[in-house]
Amino acid sequence: MIFVTLGSQKFQFNRLLKKIDELIEKKVITEPVFAQIGASDYKPRFFKYVDFLDRAAFAKAEEESQIMITHGGTGAIIGAVKKGIKVIAVPRLAQYGEHVDDHQIQLLEQFDGMGIIQACYNLNDLEACYLSVQTASFQSYKSSTNEIIESIEAFLNQL
Repeated sequence: MIFVTLGSQKFQFNRLLKKIDELIEKKVITEPVFAQIGASDYKPRFFKYVDFLDRAAFAKAEEESQIMITHGGTGAIIGAVKKGIKVIAVPRLAQYGEHVDDHQIQLLEQFDGMGIIQACYNLNDLEACYLSVQTASFQSYKSSTNEIIESIEAFLNQL
């Protein structure tokens, strides 16, 4: 299954939902798709969706998916990558009213550079990204949280 999650902020991401519908209609995507569409007002025609999921339902959807298509939100990406789910991430863009700025492009560049996701910077490339992710291998995500904590502790111990 493909799990589409667009986050829980107030911003729509209709462009992405429409593109996924298009790829299903063209039979490029043939596997089941389920989406959490958030604040989007476009209602998918070819796949099941809900506006929002609670934590348990979100975790269940992740568990059942092999691929996640998501916006450029750090939480969704890291959560999926830690669970071994292949991620296609598309940045929300300010010019379409999807966010206040284009910071998601920079986030995706970082994750893409680490080799842990398939970034899709242009929705016209979603078909190619979807086909590519089928056979792609990604690096494991390695959190640096412990290293940061240890560094802070070491610094504090020197005071």
